[in-house]
Amino acid sequence: MTRIRRGYIARRRRTKIRLFASRAHSRLTRTITQQKIRALFSAHRDRGSQKINFRRLWITRINAVILEIGVSYSYSRLIHDLYKGRLLLNRKILAQIAILNRDCLYTISNEIIKEVGYKKSVGII
Repeated sequence: MTRIRRGYIARRRRTKIRLFASRAHSRLTRTITQQKIRALFSAHRDRGSQKINFRRLWITRINAVILEIGVSYSYSRLIHDLYKGRLLLNRKILAQIAILNRDCLYTISNEIIKEVGYKKSVGII
């Protein structure tokens, strides 16, 4: 009986998997699959930590600018008053405003102070 030559399907699958591998392990199929599993696991895990890190960065930037320009309160008070005043600006946009245009953040904070302070003195809230 003559020998059957294997088709190209398995070879094509292995070459597709080799795209994930680094240079050292690019010839060994079993280690390539282990690296692929580890890479996909790390990518999934780090997407969540990336969101946490960016939120932490935005909060730090906003707080630094608030303390620098001399607004009379802290970051947490600003965010609380923004929610009370129903001004829908998320932390990412506030951080961009803080970096690019500090005067705009200063005027936003002053307007929020006026609006929330006014409502407190009148007794609406």
